[in-house]
Amino acid sequence: MRDPEAEDLMTAPGFTVSAFILLLHVSFVANYPSGKVTKSCGGMIPEHGHTPQSHPAHNISVSQKTFRPGDQIKVTLSGPPFKGFLLEARDAENLSGPPVGSFTLIDSHVSQLLTCEDVQGSAVSHRSPSKKTEIKVFWDAPSGAPNHITFLATVVEKYKIYWVKIPGPVISQPNVPPFTTPEATIAPMPTVPSVSHLTRSFNASDCGNKKFCIRSPLNCDPEKERACVFLSFTRDDQSVMVEMSGPSKGYLSVAFSHDRWMGDDDAYVCILEDQIVHIQPSHLTGRSHPIMDFGDPLEDMAWRLVDGVMQCSFRRNITLPGVKNRFDLNASYYIFVADGAAVDGRIHKHSQQPLITYEKYNVTGDPKNIGGSHSLLLLKVHGALMFVAWMTTVSVGVLIARFFKPVWSKALFGDAAWFQVHRTLMLTTSALTFIAFLLPFIYRGGWNWHAGYHPYLGFIVMVLAVLQLLLAAFRPPLHDPSSITLKNTDWFFIW
Repeated sequence: MRDPEAEDLMTAPGFTVSAFILLLHVSFVANYPSGKVTKSCGGMIPEHGHTPQSHPAHNISVSQKTFRPGDQIKVTLSGPPFKGFLLEARDAENLSGPPVGSFTLIDSHVSQLLTCEDVQGSAVSHRSPSKKTEIKVFWDAPSGAPNHITFLATVVEKYKIYWVKIPGPVISQPNVPPFTTPEATIAPMPTVPSVSHLTRSFNASDCGNKKFCIRSPLNCDPEKERACVFLSFTRDDQSVMVEMSGPSKGYLSVAFSHDRWMGDDDAYVCILEDQIVHIQPSHLTGRSHPIMDFGDPLEDMAWRLVDGVMQCSFRRNITLPGVKNRFDLNASYYIFVADGAAVDGRIHKHSQQPLITYEKYNVTGDPKNIGGSHSLLLLKVHGALMFVAWMTTVSVGVLIARFFKPVWSKALFGDAAWFQVHRTLMLTTSALTFIAFLLPFIYRGGWNWHAGYHPYLGFIVMVLAVLQLLLAAFRPPLHDPSSITLKNTDWFFIW
């Protein structure tokens, strides 16, 4: 039988705690779309931030041209290989109306039903991004269906290439007036404003004088320093000129926020694609990809790409009444600057924590020259304490318990020296964990419901650290009979 006293914290909850700490470093990886596109049911427009293609390459066909309520009609979407789609039935005389009827799947491996307008199965979408050339489903005609029905499909070949509301054939109920409304009466898609090319780099000469500037490192100059992250705002009567510069492999973005974390923010993204930079307004809802917005009035857009440094600029009105998701720039906000990779125009999670201003600022007020931080002090201390606790003190304590009993067996303050050192290190681990656990609550002002799995694992780590203290408190004396019994049953913990 093994010697329980020679066991270290690998047999106690401390080892489990260490395993959980390792899990804290796991990052989410953005997957391909899985077809859960219920938010796009109404306009059938993917939130990709690119202009749809104008000439459809795919076709919709039906098994019959007339129907009665209760009929089941086979609908086929076919064409060149595509990754995603959204298929709906609409009133042919009101294409902007809600979906009509519901669908039944033929192959549930490649397609799935969506609930649009609170009607289950009223739309069909892809289940995975695998390439496909044909989709077949049944449309179930409802009672009270309109006289004439047409099918509309949005098809995605890849992220930046897609078609919106491809019209299918019109099917009609028997003995109704013929359909006379022109087919494919679909509102034209918004066009992307023209973008010019910057001929020279931005500079910081007017920062604090004419420009409101945010720079990291503080006082760097984008004209002279490649690593300079630079953001400036220059106000005129009714608008603000925004300049953004920094090293980036895919995109740069700026966001205005009411608080220091992501969610419900007004954002603008400069995305590199095929050696061209696209400038796109967007908004954030929680800790997810930005949702690209169409039709927002950005003007004077320009960009430059030299030696891995992206620079882009645009102008927007200070106030945009009636424009959804855009903030009034006469108010004060925290300002975020983020960068990361982009593939085919789709941005990935930022490569590091965004640069965030230390407090709220009004960029249309007096010009200032300020800095920011990629990680605020409290969060830095939180990470440092957790690292010291679970990568240093607990590890050293385990090693001492495992290997130093024969060496440090002499008494120290009433107990063996190895045990006193071990216990001190374990108590230090628990104390550091407790302090580190409190800091995010102080920073966030409470529990953060938008931080994913991290707070929950942190809570489990704290519970297990407290459990260590309880085990130590109830540990019987070394020569107590119950201690000997625990030894013999291998349940004796080192504390």
